[in-house]
Amino acid sequence: MSGKPPPGHFSLLYFSSASSYTKKSSEYLKAPLQLSKLFDELEKKYPGIGEKVLSSCAVTINLDYVDVEEDCSENTTKQSSSLIIRDGDEVAIIPPVSSG
Repeated sequence: MSGKPPPGHFSLLYFSSASSYTKKSSEYLKAPLQLSKLFDELEKKYPGIGEKVLSSCAVTINLDYVDVEEDCSENTTKQSSSLIIRDGDEVAIIPPVSSG
């Protein structure tokens, strides 16, 4: 995968354990997609990824960190306030990194 996503899609980048779990470093998904639905979509494609990888990951949209849990809880009360991943966006799934 290189360059921009095809029209109507966004880029999804996987790092570390997310890349190992999906066996991909990146892929394209259809846009628009509510941020609160991203993990559900990934769980459908990669059963078990939620518990094993996503539960402890950080997420960025266009290099800005976003809080998926906060977005999900807001989504239950304010549907319109949910962040939307748009056509051409770059989303990254970043598992925790240990140092030593």
